[in-house]
Amino acid sequence: MSFQNNSNATNLEIWIIPCDILQLVLNVVAAILAIFFLFFAAIDKKCHTIPMMLTINSCLSEFILTNTLFWAGIFTLINDLQQIQHKDSLCVFRCYLIHCGCFLQGHSYLLQAIYRYIKIIYPSRLSWQSRQSQLLLIGTIWILAFVHAIPFLFFDGIVYNVDNQVCQMVLGFYFLMIYMMFVDYILPMILIMLVYFKLLRYIKKMGKRVTSTNTLSRAQRELKMVRRAVIMITTIITVGFPFTLFMIMAFFDSAPKYHFRIIFLFGSLSILVVMIILFQFTDSLKISIIKRIKKRSNKVLPALS
Repeated sequence: MSFQNNSNATNLEIWIIPCDILQLVLNVVAAILAIFFLFFAAIDKKCHTIPMMLTINSCLSEFILTNTLFWAGIFTLINDLQQIQHKDSLCVFRCYLIHCGCFLQGHSYLLQAIYRYIKIIYPSRLSWQSRQSQLLLIGTIWILAFVHAIPFLFFDGIVYNVDNQVCQMVLGFYFLMIYMMFVDYILPMILIMLVYFKLLRYIKKMGKRVTSTNTLSRAQRELKMVRRAVIMITTIITVGFPFTLFMIMAFFDSAPKYHFRIIFLFGSLSILVVMIILFQFTDSLKISIIKRIKKRSNKVLPALS
């Protein structure tokens, strides 16, 4: 694979431009859904709860990631349309933001799982469940997101890929790539699954003991929320499977020529799918929106009659 920084003419496959446009469309739709979600969550006081605060954090993470991918996609499309190979001054910074966004995405769902775990296992530790404690955790995750990707900038981890018209880390078996895979994807996925199975086992034990119906039903409700976080993270991994596949292929130096274009396309699709699932799972927001739509339709009907 070749990497260079100059502006040269390049020949394109016939499918590349449509692929660029499709990625941008997916990013725009995902961003619109995120804005819609954040707007209604902000104006409805019933959504101003700690669980919703954590959900909004996840939505904001998806919004940042899809907008960064859109920014990178615009740069790629312009270069493809002009048929040039050109690395602009912000190319490396866009890659840095993408990795920050990936970190935020996975760890935001981990925060939701941890909050549910504390509510079930340590119900008397109210300070751990408080808004201040959760805001502290959210702030810590955001700081770590921007700090963890700094090594990519200072150890030549990010290069300009001519074939894919994007700045990214070279896929392969080396420390920075393994570090990125573990911190951004593997770690949050393992911890979320661990929380889910620990809670599942704990609730099964509660069912065997003499436990009040309210306590058991509340624990089952919280477990359902953790299960949703598991669904989210597995959706991201499943729809973004080309990244894992090409990563394995890169170990044997057999990744396809346009692998990053395919990875970005499926990554954008995974964000859109996650945003749809996130809206479907957020019952309080869904109920609020349905009520507002019904109120407006009721106001319109008398006016027409």
